[in-house]
Amino acid sequence: MSTLTRDDAARRVTVVVASRDRRRDLERSLPRHEGPVILVDNGSADGSPAFVRRRFPHVRVIELGRNLGAQARNVGVRHADTPYVAFADDDSWWAPGALELAADLLDACPRLAVLAGRMLVGPEERPDPICADMAGSPLGTDPDLPGPSVLGFMACGAVVRREPYLAAGGFDDVVFFYGEEERLAVDLAAAGWGLAYAEEVAAHHHPSPARDPHGRRVLAVRNALLTAVLRRPWPVVARQALAAARGGPVGREGLWHAARRLPRALARRRTLPPAVEAARRLLEAGPGAVPATR
Repeated sequence: MSTLTRDDAARRVTVVVASRDRRRDLERSLPRHEGPVILVDNGSADGSPAFVRRRFPHVRVIELGRNLGAQARNVGVRHADTPYVAFADDDSWWAPGALELAADLLDACPRLAVLAGRMLVGPEERPDPICADMAGSPLGTDPDLPGPSVLGFMACGAVVRREPYLAAGGFDDVVFFYGEEERLAVDLAAAGWGLAYAEEVAAHHHPSPARDPHGRRVLAVRNALLTAVLRRPWPVVARQALAAARGGPVGREGLWHAARRLPRALARRRTLPPAVEAARRLLEAGPGAVPATR
């Protein structure tokens, strides 16, 4: 690794935060970010933009005037002046020195488009369960990547290479929010880019109490099905739809919401290259799955 200074890291990485009506969370998280920060506001009604401009004048605030969901991050990435962008939610932040290390890893690995970091949850800093899944990825570790290959990540724990992110379209308005990472991940892999987990790059997540558990479960069903329609073979789509229909009230509600967005998903449908589809199936097979010979 290089011995570049934190100021140099700031010239390489911009933190993009997408937020809506989370003024209290921003008050806690924004002071913890290193380097340039862009806040993209999704039409807040709680005075967040004015508060941030007054309290944190170093933060660049972009007001969208409406809720674009995960697409708000695309706006922040387009306005960033650095080659790499670290995402954060209004209730998350990167550990001291993490972005400098992430920039060094991205510099050293030109094929790396997404670096997925280790997410530590709450004051007790419990590793998010997804970290163990990524660390034990059956996809293995390519020699030109800094850690295990992945086909998914948590946006608030990821640093992306700006150019391939934008070329892949960033996050889309079909999935909109929650689970939006999968479609982007497989599209980047289909374009030949690498995605890898780096345990040494850490972020903190203190989940906001302003959450809707039922709504998120419905979104999980809806968005998994929409992502399948966007990129997976029809038998996979059929299995997911059947599972949703049999999944009780939450599953049926998710299926109904997915049907409303189906025309947009169908208009943008394209199946993955065989190698990426095979990798996705391997991940679905769960722990202990054996990768096919490359």
